[in-house]
Amino acid sequence: MDDSRPSPSSPSPPPSPLRVAESDLDAPLSTAEFLTRQEVLKRRSRRAKQLARCYKAHYWALMEELKGKHKEYYWLYGKSPYKEEDEEENEAGNDGNCRKREVAGGNEEEVLKTIEIRRCEVTGCKAKAMALTKYCHAHILSDSKQKLYKGCSYCIKSTQTGPILCCKPVLRSTVPLLCSTHMQVAEKHLIRGLKRAGLNIYSTKKLAPKFHIVVTEFVRQIQTKRRAALKATVAKVQIDEEMR
Repeated sequence: MDDSRPSPSSPSPPPSPLRVAESDLDAPLSTAEFLTRQEVLKRRSRRAKQLARCYKAHYWALMEELKGKHKEYYWLYGKSPYKEEDEEENEAGNDGNCRKREVAGGNEEEVLKTIEIRRCEVTGCKAKAMALTKYCHAHILSDSKQKLYKGCSYCIKSTQTGPILCCKPVLRSTVPLLCSTHMQVAEKHLIRGLKRAGLNIYSTKKLAPKFHIVVTEFVRQIQTKRRAALKATVAKVQIDEEMR
């Protein structure tokens, strides 16, 4: 079977010193005490264009390096076709290490390199830990130092001790703070609420309701909750009076 594992990029040679393009044109002007406006503009334009070319070349070089880094990162922390093979090696006493083959340049010699792969520290979890942490994505909330994720705020069930939330890890920047499953549920509830307000919408992807309709629906929900709370309070008062 062909080895499709990524090979690390070979170290690039040190860059050669940058020389100013067409510097021979500036040689006669180097000893001049004053320069005309046209000479200054030509020199600045020539150097600005060269600097722009350098920036573009540097940008694309960084992009190529980023591709290699991303490929290696995805191999270590993402899904690997050799995951089962690595797990078998770990069970055989490889101490969480897997072997990675590297093919050198044009040669067909294979060099074996050992790379340590961390597993999630939650007991019973065999998933790979995320970068810069000791936990996988499913248990990332167990890391008290992480600041990127919060638990899904969808209420699954209400109990006497309080609501039970989903708490699946979701990026903090997600608005509303819901996982993908409960985001769809919330969209269905939103469509139903808008239909009660007289606005027929079948998809929330192209949703653009008028502001007063949304406000009306929120007010209706708030008033419904207040009426329910008032009824409960009145019923409690009546029971207390009867007991007296």
